[in-house]
Amino acid sequence: MSRTARSRAALAALSCCVALGCGTGTVPPGDRPDPPSGAPAAAGRGVVTWASSAGHIGEAADGRGYRLMVRTSVGGSGLRVRLTNAFGDQPVTFTDVHAGLRRDGAALVPGSNRRLTFDGARTVTVPAGGIVYSDPLPGHVPAGRTLAVSLYVPRAGGTLTGHWMAMQTSYTTVGDHTAEEGPAHWKQRTGSWFYLDAVTVRPGRGTGAVAVLGDSITDGWQSTVDRDRRWPDYLARRLGTSGTAVKGVANAGIAGNKVLLDGPGQSALNRVRRDALSLPGVRTVFLFQGVNDIKAEPGATSAGLIAGYRRLVDRAHATGKCVVGATIAPYKGWQEWDPAGEAVRQRVNAIIRDGDVFDAVTDFDRVLRSTGDPERMHPAFDGGDHLHPNDKGMRAMADAVDLRSLDCGERPGRQPDAEGSGVIRPSR
Repeated sequence: MSRTARSRAALAALSCCVALGCGTGTVPPGDRPDPPSGAPAAAGRGVVTWASSAGHIGEAADGRGYRLMVRTSVGGSGLRVRLTNAFGDQPVTFTDVHAGLRRDGAALVPGSNRRLTFDGARTVTVPAGGIVYSDPLPGHVPAGRTLAVSLYVPRAGGTLTGHWMAMQTSYTTVGDHTAEEGPAHWKQRTGSWFYLDAVTVRPGRGTGAVAVLGDSITDGWQSTVDRDRRWPDYLARRLGTSGTAVKGVANAGIAGNKVLLDGPGQSALNRVRRDALSLPGVRTVFLFQGVNDIKAEPGATSAGLIAGYRRLVDRAHATGKCVVGATIAPYKGWQEWDPAGEAVRQRVNAIIRDGDVFDAVTDFDRVLRSTGDPERMHPAFDGGDHLHPNDKGMRAMADAVDLRSLDCGERPGRQPDAEGSGVIRPSR
C-alpha cells in the first residue's frame, strides 16, 4: 500500500472529526508571530482547573441547551467559565448559564446548580472570534469532581465552536432547562463539548497549572469513555496528592493535530496562545506532539519539526513560562507507519533527549515501547491500533512525568495576566 493510501486509511479512523469540521482545514502561509484571532489574555487572578481546545464542529442552531460535564483538577473559590465563539462567523448569545455538581447522568446534586453572570448580566453576546469570561461565582468548588455547566443559546448561527472528541458524555436539549437539576429534559446524549473551553478557580496562594498541548493521545482516544482516564487526568490525580504547587491541568489535545500545519484544529504553533499561554495560572506548557507531522503526506523532516518546537518554546518563554517536551511514542503497525517516518521519529527523539530544545524532557518513547521491538508500542499498553495507548498505557505515561519539572516558576520578563471579565475580542 502506498503512503498516500495508508494516509487515507488512517484518516478514516478519525473521519468523523474531519467530517464534522473540527479542524480549520487550512495551511498557514508561514510562521505567525502574532496570536491568532480570538486569542485572549488571561482573565484575572486564578488557576485553570479544566480546559479543552476549541475548533469548528458543525453548524450552530438557535434555541439549544447544553449540559456539559467536565472534571475539575484543582479546587478553589470564585469559579469562572470561559465561553468561546473563537471559530464562529456570527455572534452567539448565551443566557441562563449555570454551574453545578453532577450526581449521575444528567442529574445534579440538589442545591448545587447556580447561575453565572457576565458583568452582572444573565445574558451575553459574544462576537464572531470572541471569548468571554463569566463573573466569579461565590463558594468553593472541590477538586476531582464532575462539574455540570449548563448553557442556553437562544440565538446562534453559522459555525459552531466546540471540541469534537470529549471522551465524556454530555447532554443537549431544546429550550431553556439550565436551572433544572433533574434530568427530565436532558435526554439527548453527545460526546462533544460546545462553546465551553475553560473553567477557572481561585485556589490557595502560590498554586499553578500546566497546559498540555497534544494530539489524539492527549485527547484520550482509546481510553475508557466517562472514566477520566486520559493521561492528563492521571497526571492531575498525581498532582492532587503531591507536594508540588502545580495542581491545575488543562488538556489542550486535539485529535489529528500537528505542530507545524493546520488540519484538525489549528497547529500547535497557531493555537498555543489561546489554548495554553492565555489560561490563568499556567506556569508550564507540556508539549507532546509530532507524530501527525511525521506520518503526514508529505511528512515533516526532523529539522523542520525541531525548528517548530523551538519557535513554540520561544513564544512560551516570552510570556515567562517553561516548556516540558516529550519524545514521540512508537507507532509501528499503524496504517501510516513506514521506515522513513520511523527514521525521522528516531532523529527527533535523539535531539529532544539531548536537552537543548526544552526546559525539561519526559521520555514517553521509552515508557511505551516494546522491549522486543522498540519501534512498536508495548502490547500491554496498546489500545489496539498500535498508536493510541489504553488506560494502562495512559497511566504509565502520567507516572513517568517528573512532577518537579512542571513547577519551574516564573521566568524573567513574564507578561502579567490581564484583569477583566468582559468579552475579549479577536486581535487583528
